[in-house]
Amino acid sequence: MKLLRVHIVSAKSCGGLLDGLDITLRDSSSGPMEFEPLCLIGPNGAGKSQLIQVIAEAFQSLFYAVVPTEERGEGNENLLFEIEYLISSEIADKPIEVRASRLAHGRKRPVITLSKKIDDYEWKECDLTDPQTIALLPTKVIGYTSGANETLSLPFLVSRSGYADEVTRRALNEETVSESVPDTRLMLVDYGTHLEVLVSNLLLGTEEQRTALLSDARVQDLHTFRCVIQLAHSAVPKTAQAKRGRYKRKGIQLTDELEHYLDQLKRCATSHSHDPKNDSYTFDFFITKETRIAFATFWSSALELYGALHKLAMLNDLAIPKTTRDRFKKETQQRKFASRLPEPQDEDKVFRFERVTFDAQEERGTVDYVSLSDGEHQQAQLLGTLCMASFPNALFLLDEPESHFNPQWRVKLMSKILSLPTANGERREICAAALQDLLLTTHSPFVPSDMPRERILIFTKNSETGKIDVRHPDIETFGTTFDSILAECFDIRPPMSDVPKAVIEELKSSDDPQEIQDRMQTLGESVEKILLADRIRQLQRKTRE
Repeated sequence: MKLLRVHIVSAKSCGGLLDGLDITLRDSSSGPMEFEPLCLIGPNGAGKSQLIQVIAEAFQSLFYAVVPTEERGEGNENLLFEIEYLISSEIADKPIEVRASRLAHGRKRPVITLSKKIDDYEWKECDLTDPQTIALLPTKVIGYTSGANETLSLPFLVSRSGYADEVTRRALNEETVSESVPDTRLMLVDYGTHLEVLVSNLLLGTEEQRTALLSDARVQDLHTFRCVIQLAHSAVPKTAQAKRGRYKRKGIQLTDELEHYLDQLKRCATSHSHDPKNDSYTFDFFITKETRIAFATFWSSALELYGALHKLAMLNDLAIPKTTRDRFKKETQQRKFASRLPEPQDEDKVFRFERVTFDAQEERGTVDYVSLSDGEHQQAQLLGTLCMASFPNALFLLDEPESHFNPQWRVKLMSKILSLPTANGERREICAAALQDLLLTTHSPFVPSDMPRERILIFTKNSETGKIDVRHPDIETFGTTFDSILAECFDIRPPMSDVPKAVIEELKSSDDPQEIQDRMQTLGESVEKILLADRIRQLQRKTRE
């Protein structure tokens, strides 16, 4: 898919910051489909993260209206919006233009509508109950955040909580226990899912893909890891447990699908054990060629394995008291953005990883995962997500994906993404063929330098209206120096910190050439230092005259 236009009529969030925002991102007739990531840049508080959050919420509402078996609730049921996008279809020879909206009409309660453009000019409203309408939806909306970003995470946490509740309901119903619980259409990748992403890619990805994920972390390959699954832990509230004697397990009840995953992990494990007291399983894996063959027997791709591990991990919500989960849902609906589901302690989780180690480069033994830096974790996680999600019609919403990167890695971010190997070729190639889209927020000048100006959106908060203004840069950003981008996007002129800038401004107003000369020695090289030298020459010439 490709986003064309986003109109936020009313979000009831951020003090009305986004209300009325109407942005045209692309022209639907702009030519051949290519992979064209969009960059949202600007100062803190300008609404960048809020916008991608609201985009996720809009699609969540759309999914809830059309496929409620996959999205079981919505994080912002009062959101009024209109979003236009292109979607690729197997039944059409070109992408279909779609408009999804929820708008107010008089006193009637706003409802979700979905229309598609026919004959290049006329819109036809679709029946939301028609199975063919599902083909007009994105396959996944994938959110990525490098930290505990409550803003972007909110709709995804609502989605995750709905899945965990559905598993409990199905597992306690003998008539539905054999049915698979459908995946959620919203997929959040954050620090809580990093190992699910990484392990899946390193087990079932190609050698080329593994190298792309690990080379900068100075490790070669996955060496060992452990999975712990505890279904009757004391942290699990009684409401999530079954009455003893009536059901198969003494703690959390699993659907047949999750029982199947449990059995598959046991079959792939190098060794395993079971503690009947806590209904706890421990699976240890020593990674060899045979280990990978075993996993490939049960899961055909890294994405399928990730889906299985993530479904088990979403049960961690059941280790959070029901009163807390109910409060989260209520506060989310009330748009209290500080609200977030607490993360259970590792020892309380239903599913967790332990003892993850890697083979070090140059035969230096092994390296523990926790000894890697935040930047190394972040890069492997980000690239792993992009590597395995190579299916059509996916939308990526990335919030500051390079926040923990050093400057060298930031410079290479877009080139790494574009050349990233996937099962279907380089990412830039498969994204064009599969019609994927990517929006990212940043405070860094490195990303805009890799993109033309029409794909850069500068966000600023208007001090008079309290709303946000969005514009394209006035300069061409592709290949532009970082100094020019900082000046254009953040009004930093010159591009230096305040302390030396204050010294320079003081020396500019000085009439003592010797003072300027002496204090200039403490300054590094810059255009401003050259201008100070010229100031000395002017003062000296004036003295001679």
